[in-house]
Amino acid sequence: MNPSILIIYTGGTIGMKLDPHSGALAPFNFQQIAQEVPELKKFGYQLDTVSFSPLIDSSDVTPDFWIKLALTIQEHYDRYDGFVVLIGTDTMAYTASALSFMLRDLEKPVIFTGSQLPIAVLRTDGKDNFISAVEIAAAKQSDGRPQVPEVCIFFENMLFRGNRTTKYNAEQFRAFCSPNFPPLAEAGIHIKYHNSVIRYPQTWGEPLKVNTQICCDLAIIKLFPGIQEKIVRGILEIPGLRAAVLETYGSGNAPTQAWLIDALRDAISSGVIICNVSQCQTGSVSMETYATGILLKRAGVLGGRDITTEAAVAKLILLTGQYSNNEDITRMIDTNLCGEISI
Repeated sequence: MNPSILIIYTGGTIGMKLDPHSGALAPFNFQQIAQEVPELKKFGYQLDTVSFSPLIDSSDVTPDFWIKLALTIQEHYDRYDGFVVLIGTDTMAYTASALSFMLRDLEKPVIFTGSQLPIAVLRTDGKDNFISAVEIAAAKQSDGRPQVPEVCIFFENMLFRGNRTTKYNAEQFRAFCSPNFPPLAEAGIHIKYHNSVIRYPQTWGEPLKVNTQICCDLAIIKLFPGIQEKIVRGILEIPGLRAAVLETYGSGNAPTQAWLIDALRDAISSGVIICNVSQCQTGSVSMETYATGILLKRAGVLGGRDITTEAAVAKLILLTGQYSNNEDITRMIDTNLCGEISI
């Protein structure tokens, strides 16, 4: 039986087409995708489409959108072999990270892709991204099981684990990178899968579970030379704040001023979870290496290891929504739930 793939179009540049009357870019009808990308017919797959209404610019993505997308996949999960999600690139890494935490016991590919140029433009990167994403979503191992049963991003010939990616280039076709984890596959003449780094279920046949409990009482504090106490305390003392991502220098370092350590300690004492994430794209937080990191750890700041900011945000939104007890959240922050950190 030929593979069946559901294409979920949520919005973004890839689905735009030049309106001959107005001269403006406008979304085209994705029910007619075979007309725009006739190469898809050569696969022989069953390709069905679902379009969100209204379509959403990725800059407008919220956790409620993540829930809608996760529930859409759950609704169609048993009828398809894989899923391709077309979405704008600006927040793709956040959404792919969130879906990796929301879709529990996932056994099928969920491949995110998009483009820097609309699919109907002559030099578009959208066609290659889209065609390869569909092929990867349909790929099977020799035993008939999915080749890549993960939430991934495919962009410019590279397949990355979704919760390891970040958008790092706004102008080049290679818009995404995975600084701390190797690609799961590379597309050349053939698609080469790196099975040793792909996550496979320990036991197959588990039903998909979807976690839709979220909490958005979260802040990001990016350290910089000259940051003021009133700014840090102003953020950490926001009523109802549950968690904060602290973007530190290098391997998790911060200024040694007493006011900063005191502000962090006071927030943690009041129940705020603070996760230390490096501002560097490559490398890991180590709070045992330098004196400043040790001070943060003693104050109760949690180390994020080599997690991306996007994945840290998504993980905290899901964990604080799911757990009311900070001890549970603390334990889960340091747990590799779906390949988001290296242990």
